[in-house]
Amino acid sequence: MKAWILSKQSKIEENPLQITELPKPHPRRGEIGVRIITCGICRTDLHIAEGDLPLKKSPIVLGHEIVGYVDELGEGTHLYRKGDLVGISWLNSSCGKCQFCKAGKENYCPEFKATGWDVDGGFAEYTVVNEKYAFPLNDIDLSPDCLSPLMCPGIAGQCAFNLTEIDRNSSLGIFGFGPTAYYLLKIARFMNIDVYVSTRSKKHQIEAIDLGAVWAKNIANNSIPVSLDSAIVFPPVGEFVEIALKSIKRGGNLVLSPVYMTPITIENYSKHLWGKNIKTLYNVNRRDGMEFLKIAKKIDMRIPIQIFPFDELDRAMILMKKGQLDAPVAVLRVSNAI
Repeated sequence: MKAWILSKQSKIEENPLQITELPKPHPRRGEIGVRIITCGICRTDLHIAEGDLPLKKSPIVLGHEIVGYVDELGEGTHLYRKGDLVGISWLNSSCGKCQFCKAGKENYCPEFKATGWDVDGGFAEYTVVNEKYAFPLNDIDLSPDCLSPLMCPGIAGQCAFNLTEIDRNSSLGIFGFGPTAYYLLKIARFMNIDVYVSTRSKKHQIEAIDLGAVWAKNIANNSIPVSLDSAIVFPPVGEFVEIALKSIKRGGNLVLSPVYMTPITIENYSKHLWGKNIKTLYNVNRRDGMEFLKIAKKIDMRIPIQIFPFDELDRAMILMKKGQLDAPVAVLRVSNAI
């Protein structure tokens, strides 16, 4: 099969990803084989390729926003049939036995395996996964192109939202407006929550209002007009943390979404942090993923996407790094059999 592999980390402009031929993987007991149709391209892929995150396997096939059809069943499988449309997210497997797994918090499992980091991912024609960690997509009325981003920014948005612990008719702040924020805003509005967005981009400010935000400006120049019940920070910029803390009420939760972030400094603990809570979005779990997919059956989860043919992955990642994509998310079209 054709696959893009990363053997040595370097700047993406130096083309560390290379197309090669690999043996087609076959499912073992409890696993399903998936013929990949599309795979979203995530900034985490860029962080791994460039060395911001350590290389855990070499060579590695990156990509963790996978959508494809089941084409092979391993021994003992029973959840899917050949031809079913499934998704694979960042969560590839966990031990299933530790205290976290038993509590439905496998994202904290010490044996957590990440798709496209610990094990080969979706920038290839085929992959395998334990059937328990695949998501059923047959009943969601979206194309594979649109489904792929649901597997990372979509599910991550649900996980971040749940960490805020806010109720209906509350107020939520979103700092930064990348792909996850698009889905998060849709989730929050579905829950009748007022959303306040801080982003430098005038284009993103307009898009946020169009999607239902009640306020969208740059907090560097404009104060949020209310005290927020909770907030979520997306940019990996540590200095945003205290800025966001200033905006939320006592008892509120601040959720930090990035996998990687620059150093954080809290200059005024008593005024800005005391009585408030900071949480981090640490991987994703199946419970939140299934909750998100239930919502995706009820509301329109389409967001603008830019599709790239399989042989243009390197160009897509360079454009993403430079902020020159034509849409919030990029999707690699692995196969035209949609």
